[in-house]
Amino acid sequence: MELSDRTVLITGAGRGLGAAMAVGLAAKGADIALVDIDAATLADTRSKCESQGARARCYTANVADEDQVAAVYARTVRDFGRLDVSIANAGILRDGLLVKARDGEFLDKLSLSDWQAVIDVNLTAVFLCGREAAEQMIRLGNGGCIINVSSISRHGNFGQSNYSAAKAAVAALTVVWAKELARHGIRSNAIAPGFVETEILAAMRSEILEKMAASIPVGRIGRPEEVAHAAAFVIENDYVNGRVIEVDGGQRL
Repeated sequence: MELSDRTVLITGAGRGLGAAMAVGLAAKGADIALVDIDAATLADTRSKCESQGARARCYTANVADEDQVAAVYARTVRDFGRLDVSIANAGILRDGLLVKARDGEFLDKLSLSDWQAVIDVNLTAVFLCGREAAEQMIRLGNGGCIINVSSISRHGNFGQSNYSAAKAAVAALTVVWAKELARHGIRSNAIAPGFVETEILAAMRSEILEKMAASIPVGRIGRPEEVAHAAAFVIENDYVNGRVIEVDGGQRL
């Protein structure tokens, strides 16, 4: 798929990987629908996309809410006249051990609310976005490309029962959709980043970041634009389907 004059919807577009993908795809000529629950974060991303010559619009939505997701996809089609790519990137963390104990004494456990919050945003929202994107793409009759953002954590990461489960499920959904939607000219792929320089990592202590970088075979933490490059590759190569593209510097958890 050529990106020029195509419409790309990206969730979690206010910052981090979502913003990087938006700007990177705008530079290739795509028009961008920017979606985030925090409207204040979208203005800067929109400005950067427009500086690349792209049309960009901002939409505020809770991507874990069925009605809001349906509305934002419908509005995108009304505003741009098409929908070619949907990138489900929004995500949250609520890390915690399954149980905490010391010297045989039970101390705490992962709360159901922290489990559910992560499942809602990192898995249910991906389902909702994929479903609405597929409906709109089928109605428009132009095919399309769905990209789900998974994570290296899908292999199982210490202290991330909720996040790892959600990201593993996202990878599985991606394969299912590739099989189901190919008949409609819609491809489905996932990108699984490793440790990348985002706001979450920026808040960590330098010694922790150095330890993380040392565990990565390429010897450094990834850059957001490298994930954006992966998204462009998936979109532009029409023979890539049902795959999880790992962007992790060779790291294995």
